[in-house]
Amino acid sequence: MDRLDAIRLFVRLVECGSFSAVGREEGIGQPAVSKQIAALERQLGAQLVLRTSRQVAITDAGQAYYESAKRLMDEFDALESSVGERQHAPRGLIRVSTAPAHGRLCITPLLPAFLRQYPLVQVELSASERPLDLVADGIDVAIRHGRLLDSSLTARQLSETELVLVATPDYLARKGSPARWSDLDQHDCIVFAHERLRRPWQLKVNRQRTAYLPQGPLLTGDAEHLRAAVLNHLGVAQAPAWLFTDELRSGQVQALLPELQCERLPINLVYPAGRRVPMRVRVFIEFLLAAAKDGAFSSAGAIQHLPASK
Repeated sequence: MDRLDAIRLFVRLVECGSFSAVGREEGIGQPAVSKQIAALERQLGAQLVLRTSRQVAITDAGQAYYESAKRLMDEFDALESSVGERQHAPRGLIRVSTAPAHGRLCITPLLPAFLRQYPLVQVELSASERPLDLVADGIDVAIRHGRLLDSSLTARQLSETELVLVATPDYLARKGSPARWSDLDQHDCIVFAHERLRRPWQLKVNRQRTAYLPQGPLLTGDAEHLRAAVLNHLGVAQAPAWLFTDELRSGQVQALLPELQCERLPINLVYPAGRRVPMRVRVFIEFLLAAAKDGAFSSAGAIQHLPASK
């Protein structure tokens, strides 16, 4: 058994959660993966995983070993990249975390050009509204929206976005256009909610930042559903401008009450600090930064605010 191959298989086992998933990824059978992990356990003299008929559970010893093994694999990959990057093209798997809607609307359309440029690289998109732990979840790079709180991450700013109040002309024809923030009380609001907790809208009223708790017939924890609800004329929503870039440009959706706009929110690429970034990840980061510089993530010029009603 190649010790390094076994360690790499164990790292992927922790991240994938099943022997069969690792086998499919590596192009080998599930029994071969299990055999290598068992041999690694014998060499270490410790049980790393608990096997059941339905799932794999990582032992405390396995979790500690994973954290060290993941650093070892990252450093080994970085070493190979640094030595051979002039002779060899980037290769391997990049694990990327992004919000589902941003991934579909902004990241996935860029992937064909990236993969044509780097055909030996694979991209695994992990789409979640919940921020993942990059180290524990084995994520190479994540896209985060808003102010960053985690100082253990290295951040590169992709772009900024406005939060806008939006509705369709059909909805506004039925309900009228709000002229002031208090008019929102008379409108059907599409509410973003996490675990049934309504997320307040951030508004600027009399130059003061104000949290407005919207009320309406639809609550959703998914930005794609919020987008679909707006486009189906269900009401007013507050959303990042990138979620409606094309619709704002075409007039299919209109932006309301520009005077209530709060500050622009940053969109950052983040990755764990204090470790060498593998070449495959580095070229992906630089590719996205170049795309952002060319306006791939910008909604500038898209927002045509609807004049307030008199």
